[in-house]
Amino acid sequence: MKQKALYAGSFDPITNGHLDLINRASKLYDKLVVGVIANPSKNPLFSVDERKMLIKQATSHLDNVEVDDFTGLLAEYVNRQQFDVVVRGLRATTDFESEIQMAQMNARLYDENVETIFLMTCPEFSFLSSSMAKEVFMLNGKIEGLVPDGVLDYMKKKYK
Repeated sequence: MKQKALYAGSFDPITNGHLDLINRASKLYDKLVVGVIANPSKNPLFSVDERKMLIKQATSHLDNVEVDDFTGLLAEYVNRQQFDVVVRGLRATTDFESEIQMAQMNARLYDENVETIFLMTCPEFSFLSSSMAKEVFMLNGKIEGLVPDGVLDYMKKKYK
């Protein structure tokens, strides 16, 4: 049975923690879509198009990974695009509490046969978030090894 999975997030910017989950999830499903959430109420560092471009660069070695964007409810996008699985990453127990609530609410909104799967992050990246990477970068800290090299290069060109 072919399965189509979604890994959604803001990815502002994509980190090596995200990339680790994408690499691992791409081995589990026939097709993995990385869905960039366009949230108009947030003030992102990068536009949706920039985030998509950076994700495409970082995942170019994965033939079964596509990048898309959406607005609105995750469940509506999942139903409209007929995903079988939604992949979520967990860093710590605090993530689990909020993620399980979101997964249970979405389960009520999904069409039949959509599952949410949780993948634990690699311990090497268990502390990492896009927000933290952005903040450290903007304060002139070193984030080498925390974001893909192409993302870091792009950040340096745009903001330094």
